[in-house]
Amino acid sequence: MGTAENGVATWKSDLMLALLAALLALAFDAWTGFGQLTDPGGDNDNMLRLVEVRDLLAGQGWFDLHQYRMGLEGGFVMHWSRLVDAPIAAIVLAASALTGSRPLGEDVAQVLWPALLLWSTLFFTARAARSFGGGSAVLPAILIGAAGYYFIGIYDPGALDHHNVQLMLTMASLALLLEAPARRWAALFSGLCAALTLAVGMETVPYVATIGVCVALLFIADANGERAIARDFGLGFAGVAALVFLATIPPSAWGVAQCDAFSVAQFAVAAIAGIGLAAIASTEKAAGSWQRRLASLAALGVGLGVVVVALFPQCLAAPYANLDPRLKELWLDHIDEAQSLFTLLVRDPARVAARYATPLVAIILMALRFRRGGWRRQDSLVAVLLAVAFVVGAWQVRGTTFSIAFAVIPLAAWIAKWRARAEASSSLGVALRLAAVWLVSINPVWTGVAAAASVAFEKGKAVADGGKADRTCEKAATFAPLGAMAGTTVLTISNLGAPVLVYSGHRVFAGPYHRNVDGNLLALDAFLGSADDAHAIVEAHGVGLVAICPGNVESQILTRKAPQGFLAGLLRGSVPDWLEPVSATRGSPIELYRVGQAG
Repeated sequence: MGTAENGVATWKSDLMLALLAALLALAFDAWTGFGQLTDPGGDNDNMLRLVEVRDLLAGQGWFDLHQYRMGLEGGFVMHWSRLVDAPIAAIVLAASALTGSRPLGEDVAQVLWPALLLWSTLFFTARAARSFGGGSAVLPAILIGAAGYYFIGIYDPGALDHHNVQLMLTMASLALLLEAPARRWAALFSGLCAALTLAVGMETVPYVATIGVCVALLFIADANGERAIARDFGLGFAGVAALVFLATIPPSAWGVAQCDAFSVAQFAVAAIAGIGLAAIASTEKAAGSWQRRLASLAALGVGLGVVVVALFPQCLAAPYANLDPRLKELWLDHIDEAQSLFTLLVRDPARVAARYATPLVAIILMALRFRRGGWRRQDSLVAVLLAVAFVVGAWQVRGTTFSIAFAVIPLAAWIAKWRARAEASSSLGVALRLAAVWLVSINPVWTGVAAAASVAFEKGKAVADGGKADRTCEKAATFAPLGAMAGTTVLTISNLGAPVLVYSGHRVFAGPYHRNVDGNLLALDAFLGSADDAHAIVEAHGVGLVAICPGNVESQILTRKAPQGFLAGLLRGSVPDWLEPVSATRGSPIELYRVGQAG
């Protein structure tokens, strides 16, 4: 009874500490005026998610994931999950009913949703740190976790993209798995969270697969301690995958495999893996010895491989293997979060410290722990996930979000150890080491170092204007003239696609989404071709406005690619006779041109 009561008490304590940290972050955002709501920083995904939520609330079908206002006529199908749209839409509805204002309801949702996710992510981080390093690691985990998560930016007001949901669910799956030996229900919910994060987006496939493999290997090594955990994890994983499949995939698409979104391919793998693991763990003949467990699970792995190769071979290709070469050259190769560690080392070496330093320190700590011996179950789970996340982050910088998060756990235990030493000793040297350990473990410290280095590298470049002018066209106010005009089709660059949708009633061709191939290529053909080529496209597709943003990096890339093209001509002031400049926008960040008749 005492142990159960203590367990409840620690949960309440961790929950309240996480809540306090999340409220402090929210208070700071409020003090700064929730600036991200009017200046999203060019994050197209957050803005398009809000557009999706609006469409859902306006009556678009639950199973209908078309974005009708982007791409060619008829739009294109997005690869995102309604599992993220639904809670945001619910908050919008509730807040709108309470305030009597839909715009205010949207603002509430854009503030409340990321704050709730930050709270829950910090809570599960604290639980993981407690299981890994004891109760003394909880406070350091909350502090360095809150600092790291806040400055990564995925929990900012307006952060409606699914990456914060995925990080929260992945951390929850890890924390629950760490607690599973002491709590019977934890493994079931760990499998549930693993299936949900997979359903939200395919970015977490490496982490979900790693967690599943760890569960299987621990079961092979220790049947007595891990058998029930493996069974319950498998049941939770397969069961939720089935529920998600039924809830988010229309019957007409049950047989259609999609490699970039949850579909029959992911469901089949999850169901076979989860049910197979649970069946092996529940069968005495298969689980009787480590040799039998190994053979049974190896057979399950081979079966999964056969299913994927035979039924879904297309999903074994690289994620963007079939992307048009022009889109790869002019779009994908310039996406910051898709760059590799090696690219950053060449293009932006200062940023490497901000993204890779704390995970590398954590990996060194785990290596030293392994070298000293005394390796534990918790160490295996944390170390493997951290290593996989670091490798993913080396491939694409977006993966560092997870490696920074997993690094919090061993770093918090490291701080706790030095705090204990400092409390037991009055030595100045120990106190200084503790301070150094704190500094090294806080990711924003490395971010500050990177920012200072970046300023030093760029000291010879033009001085910024202090942020008053919106040269890159990222602030809501910049789109006010466009929003005041009657709805039409706007020809503009892909970086402006989602902002045009969220701040106006217009539709666009281009947007930075890999499924919008035809729309993006059409915009490229117009901007890179001659003015006559652009005119033909404009007439064929009923374009009413052309919008350019001279200061946006995409405009500069396209101008360098085609210095004699239509966009380059507009930037030089060469306006064809079938375009009429909107005089009110001359010299503004976004310059608008109405389409008229040639001659």
